[in-house]
Amino acid sequence: MEYVRFGNTGITVSKLCLGCMTYGKPTERWPWALEEDASRPFFKKALDLGITFFDTADIYANGASEEVTGRALRDFASRDEIVLATKVFNPMGPGPNDKGLSRKHIMSAIDASLKRLGTDYVDLYQIHRWDTNTPIEETMEALHDVVKAGKARYIGASSMAAWQFAKAQYTADLHGWTRFVSMQPQYNLVYREEEREMLPFCEDQKIAVIPWSPLARGLLTGKRTKDRNETKRAETDAFGRSMYSDEDFAIADRVTQLAEARGVPASQIALAWMLQKPVITAPIIGASKPGHLEDAVGALSVRLSDDEVQQLEELYKPHAVAGI
Repeated sequence: MEYVRFGNTGITVSKLCLGCMTYGKPTERWPWALEEDASRPFFKKALDLGITFFDTADIYANGASEEVTGRALRDFASRDEIVLATKVFNPMGPGPNDKGLSRKHIMSAIDASLKRLGTDYVDLYQIHRWDTNTPIEETMEALHDVVKAGKARYIGASSMAAWQFAKAQYTADLHGWTRFVSMQPQYNLVYREEEREMLPFCEDQKIAVIPWSPLARGLLTGKRTKDRNETKRAETDAFGRSMYSDEDFAIADRVTQLAEARGVPASQIALAWMLQKPVITAPIIGASKPGHLEDAVGALSVRLSDDEVQQLEELYKPHAVAGI
């Protein structure tokens, strides 16, 4: 495992982050999620491989992911040795105040997340999306107070327009509040729209970048074609299907061809491409089957030539903005 400084902060994280959306229990939205007994070996294996960075969210499996993640990490790791992240924004109940980034919801949500996780604090508390119904001043002050109360060490953001992210940072600076230290965007070989504004902004501001869906919901693993899905998630993931089109399989095929030439799994080629980008801190990887974690860690040893990078990138076509 390799370790890297987290943006402009003083903490260090593993170069891969384990995303915990897969763990908890199956729900209508996440029918492919694993039950707790099936989830725990992945936490143990991740720690054995040197992964110290774990990302979840209150919405994942309706809170069950936080519960399972918290119990596993308490059993298998020392709290001070890991970096634990969660998120707030999505609906956690039927009421009008059970969602969003109002002060009321943030203050309730952080306490609920800490209870489910079984910890006094999270290392990184992230806003899952931008809230168009709440003034950014209200959101940033509430997040600042969460940090000052000791319930979060740092705050981060995910999937929004670059101008929104810049506005949030400016608002924090203007009032002397806590700034976001990280951005969690959608970024992979078939969705590179963040290269236009968000990634250059993060590089300039020394903000940690922790992409979600680095394998494009499994599209870049070589296990799927236009006519065949090999996983339950691929068959039932309507959100994933809405983000990627048939044209993207040309890039997936290129990844597979290069992987076969190299004699490595396709996922390692897709991850190696991302890991070579200087702006990337730690991709958020998922693991639901034996070997997924070992394959991901193996990508750290794969070095692509300039020619191979060009082969992977040359087929890209601009996409409509998705996932925000």
